[in-house]
Amino acid sequence: MSEKVLTGRKVFAIVASFFGVIIGVNLTMAYMAVKTFPGLETRNSYVASQNFNGDKAAQIALGWDVVATVSGGILTLSIRDKNGEPVRVAELAGTLGRATNVSRDQTPEFTFDGTAYVAPADLAPGNWNLRMQAVAQDGTPFRQRIVILVK
Repeated sequence: MSEKVLTGRKVFAIVASFFGVIIGVNLTMAYMAVKTFPGLETRNSYVASQNFNGDKAAQIALGWDVVATVSGGILTLSIRDKNGEPVRVAELAGTLGRATNVSRDQTPEFTFDGTAYVAPADLAPGNWNLRMQAVAQDGTPFRQRIVILVK
């Protein structure tokens, strides 16, 4: 019966393999993180910040309550004014997607049904974000990110 001897070469091979696997996994994870990063929200945050407080005050003055839900393959975006009445906007656009990956982003085509804006949306379960941009009838811009949980 022969006993296997643990030599310096074997220890080196074990340690090198261990760290090689760790480095390989780290490089793979870093590549995947960079590959799926959605990018910058704005090119120059300083310039964007100059109008932030004024835009926010104008948006709050509208008094809108915005809720988005998905049911039966239909995305419903409800915009209500201070009195709880449905709001008809001058313009409405949005991007519907995951928070961490832009590969499944969609641009819903909203139509007003008299009480809310609806659009077809086939979404997998999980968290989705609707980044909406609207313009009120008086020209006031309104932007909001709405988190939608699809079960």
